[in-house]
Amino acid sequence: MRARHPSSVDLPRQWLFSDERAKTGLPELAALLPPGSGIVLRHDGLARGVRWRLLRRLMRIAKARRLVVLLAGPPADARRAGAHGVHLRHHHAARAKQARGLGLFVTMPAHGAREARRARRAGADVVFVSPLHRTRSHPGAPALGHATWLRLARLSGTAAVALGGMTPKRARVLSHARGCRTGWAGIDIWEDRAAKRRTRQKRKAVPT
Repeated sequence: MRARHPSSVDLPRQWLFSDERAKTGLPELAALLPPGSGIVLRHDGLARGVRWRLLRRLMRIAKARRLVVLLAGPPADARRAGAHGVHLRHHHAARAKQARGLGLFVTMPAHGAREARRARRAGADVVFVSPLHRTRSHPGAPALGHATWLRLARLSGTAAVALGGMTPKRARVLSHARGCRTGWAGIDIWEDRAAKRRTRQKRKAVPT
């Protein structure tokens, strides 16, 4: 699957962030996503070859389910694997120009005003502003709350996606507060859905 220029792909409104601590495998979680959703592959702790094979497997699922896949890593790796874009940590912000030259989406995180401004200067297509709510993936981390989240979203100067304890209901509340449809991303919610799906499947398998 060859990477396409951002103008030919719609940016998703809902996203799955990969987390190596998740009990459910990433391909299984990807299979739960509605068509048009996005995936950010992190999994930095994997060996390079294992991570590469995981990315290629995700790209096959993405092609079948019309998903958008971004790699947290070098733009050249994302382009070679056929990913649609890169998720750049702030110490790699200078690579945004290279990514755009390769026809890739560029997303960045923002946890505060400095990162929001840096993402804006880098010309990120999407900024994941977090954590809006408390989340299991970062226990003890203070939540931004709506007012601070909205301020950071404005500072980023681009499409802002809410991350941190997000659910579709919370996304609707945020969209109402912002006055426009707001994207959201999650980790825990997708794993919770996978667990519920497995429970339903087990119940159906039990003889009556």
